Amino acid sequence: MSIAANIAEGFRRRGRGDKIRFLNIAQASLEECRYYLLLAADLEYGDAATANRILEDASRLLNRYVTSIAAR
Repeated sequence: MSIAANIAEGFRRRGRGDKIRFLNIAQASLEECRYYLLLAADLEYGDAATANRILEDASRLLNRYVTSIAAR
């Protein structure tokens, strides 16, 4: 939820710096999710491979979005 909420909040910001700041917070939340998936795997709660692939795709897209905004 935090990832999507920060992307949405950053989208509505007018200044480039504000947009990037909220997207960076979303990136940090994404990394936090990645940690929780590692923890879940270590505790043998189940296979997190699909969730990890989704996170990797989201991370790639988010990085491209930040790069695009920063380049304007």
